[in-house]
Amino acid sequence: MELLSIARTELLQVADAVARDKGIERDEVLEAMEQAIGKAGRAKYGHEHDIRAAIDRKTGEIKLARYRQVVETREQVENDMTQIALKDAQRIDAGLKVGDFITEDLPPIDLGRIAAQTAKQVIVQKVREAERTRQFDEYKDRAGEVINGIVKRVEFGNVTVDLGRAEAMLRRDETLPRETFRTGDRVRAFIMDVRPEQRGPQIFLSRTHPQFMALLFKQEVPEIYDGIIEIKRVARDPGSRAKIAVVSKDSSIDPVGACVGMRGSRVQAVVQELQGEKIDIIPWSPDTATFVVNALAPAEVTKVVLDEESGRIEVVVPDEQLSLAIGRRGQNVRLASQLTEWHIDIMTEEEESKRRQEEFQRRSALFIEALDVDDVVAHLLVTEGFTSVEQVAFVPLEELAEIEGFDEEVANELRLRAQAWLEEQAKKLDEKRRELGVEDAVAQIAGVTPALQVKLGEKGVKTLDDLADLASDELIEIVGEDELDADEANAIIMAARAHWFEGEEKAEAEAQD
Repeated sequence: MELLSIARTELLQVADAVARDKGIERDEVLEAMEQAIGKAGRAKYGHEHDIRAAIDRKTGEIKLARYRQVVETREQVENDMTQIALKDAQRIDAGLKVGDFITEDLPPIDLGRIAAQTAKQVIVQKVREAERTRQFDEYKDRAGEVINGIVKRVEFGNVTVDLGRAEAMLRRDETLPRETFRTGDRVRAFIMDVRPEQRGPQIFLSRTHPQFMALLFKQEVPEIYDGIIEIKRVARDPGSRAKIAVVSKDSSIDPVGACVGMRGSRVQAVVQELQGEKIDIIPWSPDTATFVVNALAPAEVTKVVLDEESGRIEVVVPDEQLSLAIGRRGQNVRLASQLTEWHIDIMTEEEESKRRQEEFQRRSALFIEALDVDDVVAHLLVTEGFTSVEQVAFVPLEELAEIEGFDEEVANELRLRAQAWLEEQAKKLDEKRRELGVEDAVAQIAGVTPALQVKLGEKGVKTLDDLADLASDELIEIVGEDELDADEANAIIMAARAHWFEGEEKAEAEAQD
């Protein structure tokens, strides 16, 4: 490929052939040739010159010229070889102005072997860059697709895949466990990412991505492809087990049955592609409790308790179903948790009953002590759903009076006793807070309860600065996750830091005055 020594017409033929072979534009190849010939010209006439080559697109004729840019004065000329003053340039051509280029044609050069080799390297490099740009443009919008390729080579478990017009990388951690590839094997994978990097565009593939499974089902199940059935969620333990939640937009079509197929033919096609990965197909439901129950299949669920504030859900299962619900090494509950995006706590009916009894006794004891009532009244309050003295103190009077066996007089007395007990507790906590040396300024911050003040004092947080220096996770650790969430902790810390900013604003105002 001694491109600089071939005939003019052959030059264009070579450009056409390279463009066809590499799948890039003919002009890009010719521009690469021009740069290469220009570089060879500079090697002959001197690298300090600005020498450029131009190839006629019709005839293939090569023209070589030296370029010098026109600057205003001789003082501005930094390099005589590439610049010329306006006055001197106008002696050659009176029509020239600042910024124009003055060109001088150079005779054709007889390039030596080294210059020709250099030019060849430039052409190869430019063609490779154009090819990489074309590859990136072709694949940048294809992230999220499933693609087929042939294994080109395997190095340390990382697989290079030939996609035909590009190469892709399937890293070892993106392959299924116990999955091996040999050169020449066909491979199907998910295009996870396409990134332009120093050595060219890199296409990263994955066979463990949850969307890979979703797209395989889309290929196997016509109803998913047509949009009649929608895949709502996918959770995978790659190579072992997966759960996929589906819903049908047509009430006459069973989404689970359609995905399973006749005698399991459709789901088996996906299972085989994923090296025997077991797949649970779950009917999706907008009702969280129903969806969680479905997600824990094949285990049976007897009771579900949601805590929306903490994003947790308690699931009660029969004693003999516990191991099935949890799964081997917690796999079933982990996948169900990923699928539903809820933290799932599983307990047996016996554990739940025991815990409920303990909670009932604890709350009853609290009411007996705080309200000075007998166990019958305390049990009635707990049975009606009261969990704290605060609820009794501030609940509407008529709501308390509606409890069987209570009247308005009893309800009012209970409220007064609850309020008196809370005041007494607050007074005790305030005294303890003062003993611990916690500043009044800390106590005045919104959200810092008397109990929280005592906990802070016990941990040595006594001033606004002490509190302001804490991170939100440190504050939560001091007072407990049940007392504060991240937003509340941040609000308290920012309120404690307010005096810092006030000081800065005051100093700034004084400086401006």
